Amino acid sequence: MPKSICTCSLLPLYPYLVDILQRISPHPDHQILDLTPRVWKEKFADKPLQSDLAVVRQ
Repeated sequence: MPKSICTCSLLPLYPYLVDILQRISPHPDHQILDLTPRVWKEKFADKPLQSDLAVVRQ
């Protein structure tokens, strides 16, 4: 995980962490590289998952 944290400087940290923490459990093991910062940015950054708290505030 430290490598992922270091490369988070490429992205807004909070949206990335909220998104991957929600995706990691149901995500297929063989596609785990999708959740690394660089690949996540290409695949999921345009529509990141939000925390329940963010949804309630809206």
